[in-house]
Amino acid sequence: MTSPVVLDGGDRRCVLLLIELRKLTTTLSPGTEIHLIATDPAAPLDLPAWCHLTGHVYLGPVEDQERPTYGVRVSPGAAATDADRPWHPSRARSGIGG
Repeated sequence: MTSPVVLDGGDRRCVLLLIELRKLTTTLSPGTEIHLIATDPAAPLDLPAWCHLTGHVYLGPVEDQERPTYGVRVSPGAAATDADRPWHPSRARSGIGG
């Protein structure tokens, strides 16, 4: 088993973390596990919702970490989202907005 890719979100708001997470998932192979360090209290709500939207797998909180850490597994064929608004389906893929 390979080590997870760690994305340290520090104290950034979840909106910015999702933008970074979206970008990272586009560079990784399906099956790759990401450990997202996120202190924003919205993270436990926003991450599973984003995974549901995109098709990536939310693995939940990662145990025995110094800071709040959440697992996400990259899924093959995940739905594309806007680069600057990763909580919206990609306009190019959905045909919205020209």
